[in-house]
Amino acid sequence: MTGNDAVAAQVPAALEVRDVTKSYPGGVVALDDVSLRIARGDAVAIVGASGSGKSTLLHIMGTLDAPTRGQVLLNGRSTGELADRRLAALRSHHLGFVFQHFHLSERLNATDNVASGLLYNGVPRHRRRAMAQAALERVGLAARATNFPHQLSGGERQRVAIARAVAHGPLVILADEPTGALDSRTGSSVLELLLELNESGTTLVIITHDGGVAGRLPARVEIADGRILGAEGLRT
Repeated sequence: MTGNDAVAAQVPAALEVRDVTKSYPGGVVALDDVSLRIARGDAVAIVGASGSGKSTLLHIMGTLDAPTRGQVLLNGRSTGELADRRLAALRSHHLGFVFQHFHLSERLNATDNVASGLLYNGVPRHRRRAMAQAALERVGLAARATNFPHQLSGGERQRVAIARAVAHGPLVILADEPTGALDSRTGSSVLELLLELNESGTTLVIITHDGGVAGRLPARVEIADGRILGAEGLRT
């Protein structure tokens, strides 16, 4: 082991799955004995075709679903034995989610959409708006803070969703096809924003079927038929 390898080996894991299997009635196996360790500060693309198991893996890593067998660790803590309330608290503290279809409330402006996410993080009401406005400024939308979703472009709506994901300072952002509903130019801009957040210290995991998106991240995991076929660029 070289000196650089020794340093890399000391990087703690932000998120880890160990020997995870996810099966459903009828013999359907979505994940088959998957193990994956993502170090703090990594930026990882999980790549696979539709039906490969990549979104199932993201939901299990994000503790939105439980594995049939195996273990999920978030910031070094096993999640399988936690009561629902404690698991929800751990998830809301450490994770931020970005999805393909934004999931914004049309009845709320950009600031209130971001602030509503902070409600579930236990942030006191008097602090939510200031934190939401700071998050919108971070993603370049300070001037659009009072606009409603129908007044924003697709790229701007995704930036609001990203602001909501990062407003509480999560350890990890889990993004499921975050550029999938956007044109290539807008998608590239959104990806650049996510990479900037990674450079500032946030661990980033992006689920994608797009080789162009995956090629811009330093680490890549390929999955097919519920199994990891290969991984490169991960620190261990």
